[in-house]
Amino acid sequence: MKIFLVRHGDADPEIPEALGDEARALTAKARQALIAHFSSLSDRMRGAELILTSPLVRAVQTAQILSLVNSHEGLLHAHRSLVPEMPVGALDSVIRDHAGTDLILVGHQPSMGALAAHLLALQSFPRTVSPGTVIGLERNLEEEGTPTRLLFFAPPGQPLLEEL
Repeated sequence: MKIFLVRHGDADPEIPEALGDEARALTAKARQALIAHFSSLSDRMRGAELILTSPLVRAVQTAQILSLVNSHEGLLHAHRSLVPEMPVGALDSVIRDHAGTDLILVGHQPSMGALAAHLLALQSFPRTVSPGTVIGLERNLEEEGTPTRLLFFAPPGQPLLEEL
């Protein structure tokens, strides 16, 4: 089972009048950067059957761009467990419920870094998870207790790493 953790792209720092932080959209520059970044990773992310995203606008927009770039024909759903204030453990059941399905989870920081650390059995994630970063993981469901392994760490505009 492959799990791709994606931090949303750069959002407009201005909060729309009469709305909250959840309504902040991606900047035009971020949209262009995400298209290029996700295009460079599309071969590595091919085959994901389900995209789950935080319901916040910037995360949904990031998930939509990712879906388009990867010609994703599967499902794309907003999921409450990916909002910024939810504990990392809330995603354990989501991952368990979709065991055997390659997933893309689009969310926020520090949640994406904390989830990566949790799945890799690390105290904390050793890298900065900047906007647009993709962390590819693989979990062996055949052998219980087998640790999740890192496939890649890919922040936009930086070299892709296969080790931390």
